[in-house]
Amino acid sequence: MIQVENLSKKFANVRAVDDISFRVEKGKIWGFLGPNGAGKTTTMRILTGYLPANEGQARINGIDVGSDLSAVRRMVGYLPEVVPVYSELTVREFLRFVAELYGMERKKIRFAIDRVVEKTNLQNVYGRLIKNISRGYRQRLGIAQAIIHEPEVLILDEPTIGLDPAQIIEIREMIRSFKESATVILSSHILAEITQVCDGAVIIKEGRLMATLTRDEWGKNLEIVTAAPVDDALCGALKQSFPAVSAAASEGAVIKLEFTEALSDFNPVISYLIEKDVRIREIKAGLEALYMKIILADAGRAS
Repeated sequence: MIQVENLSKKFANVRAVDDISFRVEKGKIWGFLGPNGAGKTTTMRILTGYLPANEGQARINGIDVGSDLSAVRRMVGYLPEVVPVYSELTVREFLRFVAELYGMERKKIRFAIDRVVEKTNLQNVYGRLIKNISRGYRQRLGIAQAIIHEPEVLILDEPTIGLDPAQIIEIREMIRSFKESATVILSSHILAEITQVCDGAVIIKEGRLMATLTRDEWGKNLEIVTAAPVDDALCGALKQSFPAVSAAASEGAVIKLEFTEALSDFNPVISYLIEKDVRIREIKAGLEALYMKIILADAGRAS
């Protein structure tokens, strides 16, 4: 559904995106990870047609973004990091305006608005001016405008930024529901968000592709930071007690575990360690441990 091949983008002498390639299958949710300035937003803008690439290709459902921009924009819904809204319009007026921009038939616009208002829980602010609604509702409105034309692909740039914990949970559940009808790419600085929502992740740094990981891969790793160093005997006991543990090693106050299959629940292992009077300071489950290993290893090579 989404295919990126040797994509590059330069701004003056800065190479913001440097020869990256990845693909996302239909009906999947993939995360886009990387430090600030890594090139995530630039890549997303290229995929949506808002920026041209200097080299390489980006295809949506087989269509080259650079050659048929109008067709791509009909297939793609986009939520930028800063939600593009008109504060003097009501929520209803703004959604009608967006629907008209997409060229929707007038007789279908009302039903489309009703659908996205229900999907994003905007009923309580439907008639309010946008300048008078909260940050959480603005974020929902941004998502509503991105899905009003029922796109096949959704690209969401930091969809939960600035929201409180309850709002973050609501938006995450909403994003999960989009898998029923769309392929989704979302960027986030929150590793837990990618872990909980996504089927895979692309990690980039300084415009370069560092890794592509699937849920199966990050569900097979766990790092546990303890209050004091642990001995090899405990690691051996872990392997004996949990057949799914394929490797267990201690490096000072860090226990590193690998599993034979992806796990969504590490609690039995944690409970076992607590029963053994191991004081746990930090748990780096799967993706977080891999992300830090990839980013820090690259920093080590650079130095």
